[in-house]
Amino acid sequence: MALFKRSNTSAKGFDWTGFLWLFLFFWYFSGITQLLIQLTGTSGFTGFRQAFVMSAIWLAPMLLFPKQTRVMAALIGVVLWACSMASLGYFFIYQQEFSQSVIFIMFESNISEAGEYMTQYFAWWMVAAFLAHTAFAYVLWTRLRPVYMPRGRALVAATAIVVAVVGYPLIKQTARTGSLAGGFEKFETRIEPAVPWQMAVAYHRYLDTLAGMQDMLHSASKIPPLHNLKDTTANQPATLVLVIGESTNRQRMSLYGYPRETTPELDKLKEQLAVFDNVITPRPYTIEALQQVLTFADEENPDLYLSTPSLVSMMKQAGYKTFWITNQQTMTKRNTMLTTFSQQADEQVYLNNNRNQNAAQYDGDVIEPFNKALADAAPRKLIVVHLLGTHMSYQYRYPSSFDKFKDRKGVPDGVRDDQVPTYNSYDNAVLYNDFVVSSLIKDYAKSDPNGFLLYLSDHGEDVFDSPGHSTLGRNESKPTAPMYTIPFMAWASPKWRENHDWSFAGDLGRPYSSSHLIHTWADLAGLSFDELDRSKSLVSDSFKPRPLMIGNPYEREQKALIDFSLMKPKATPANPAVVQK
Repeated sequence: MALFKRSNTSAKGFDWTGFLWLFLFFWYFSGITQLLIQLTGTSGFTGFRQAFVMSAIWLAPMLLFPKQTRVMAALIGVVLWACSMASLGYFFIYQQEFSQSVIFIMFESNISEAGEYMTQYFAWWMVAAFLAHTAFAYVLWTRLRPVYMPRGRALVAATAIVVAVVGYPLIKQTARTGSLAGGFEKFETRIEPAVPWQMAVAYHRYLDTLAGMQDMLHSASKIPPLHNLKDTTANQPATLVLVIGESTNRQRMSLYGYPRETTPELDKLKEQLAVFDNVITPRPYTIEALQQVLTFADEENPDLYLSTPSLVSMMKQAGYKTFWITNQQTMTKRNTMLTTFSQQADEQVYLNNNRNQNAAQYDGDVIEPFNKALADAAPRKLIVVHLLGTHMSYQYRYPSSFDKFKDRKGVPDGVRDDQVPTYNSYDNAVLYNDFVVSSLIKDYAKSDPNGFLLYLSDHGEDVFDSPGHSTLGRNESKPTAPMYTIPFMAWASPKWRENHDWSFAGDLGRPYSSSHLIHTWADLAGLSFDELDRSKSLVSDSFKPRPLMIGNPYEREQKALIDFSLMKPKATPANPAVVQK
């Protein structure tokens, strides 16, 4: 009977309706997000087209094994459904396509941090949307039926699909780039808009990056030292401190004119501080930003972190004993690319070993090991302190004694009532960050050092600050000023001021990118070497203003870098904190 049905179907001709139902089922998981992107005008047509083409690959096994159509479609569909839930969820939050760069950030995070973001962004309406998405996928599955062809024709058709979708594009890209590796890389970019290739491509590239990082730890010692390094303080004891903050937007600091008193302790120290008010970060993500901040890399030369000394290595070459104290979560010493930098120090202190980042692991814990490092007998020391700062979720960044801001007083009018708790918790996190940073400065001053302390944040954070008051977090694809505006300040001891020019009044408003920090740091430390470019030093008489470039330097072929000076917001009565000098 089954044989009769099969031959009868074939006799009537090819079952185009069944074939289209199969294609619609597989396309749906990539297509629903791509369709929303098109309807909202979020992106161009390329992603929609590539997702459409790549969805056809799943038709090949359906034609070869028609009797198993429903079972195979169910198994493949579950995988596609799971990936599409992540893609659709990201679109709900950011109105952007779930790109490879986002997946990379996820792999560089840990499970608890990912869960933290989930709880921060979760909204109940998403449950209904996800259920509807799942229900419609099930309805499509119930419409599937076998599509029979003579065995020979089925084999030809399946082969043609694979060649058209995979073979031809791969061969074309290989010929265009001149190498199989280059062709495969380009091909990966083509298939990214479709699930589950987003995950597969991201994971493959992540493994490549991880392997490269491990090689870096081995090869860092082989990087040639700086040429003709000289130190004007070589014969003097000195202790220099670099404090790296996290996710702190200077527009939310009263030190920078924010109406709420979020930095009372730093405000008291203002006359002792050199407070620079026009500094930005090149990237809104920790790892990508610090690859430039801590090395000679910048937006024009992003790969220099692989072949030139880091700030830590530079100071070791100058004769400093180096310390790295971090409150960033460290499940293992190799959990992020930051390990490359921290492991170059002589001593490391990893404080945050919690399995769950939603825990009371406050930055105040850095104070004790910081004072221990200050007391170390080495005459010349560099101490790097990496804070957890105002990292999301903000309510976990401060103890209850710093829960000061609880109502709408000082909150811009455009911020909705349901957003106020998050807005307030960020200000409370800034308040606690003020306590920690000011405590480090005060303890440093008590040690009677010969040196200076410099504090900056790796990047900013948009917590309903930008126009529309709808953005929360960071998204390089949709940049806003608060993601990039960072605090940047320095304190010098009386001993250091006696022998160094510390008059920066005319320099405080200079436009500057933290990607050039290593040149400023070397200048402040009294170092000189052939690679030093004083036109990139914020405190040099040779300083040269440059466009403040932001963006992913590895995607310049697809999207040009942005001149940050063109996106500075105008002040409004409801949000005077957005003023930038």
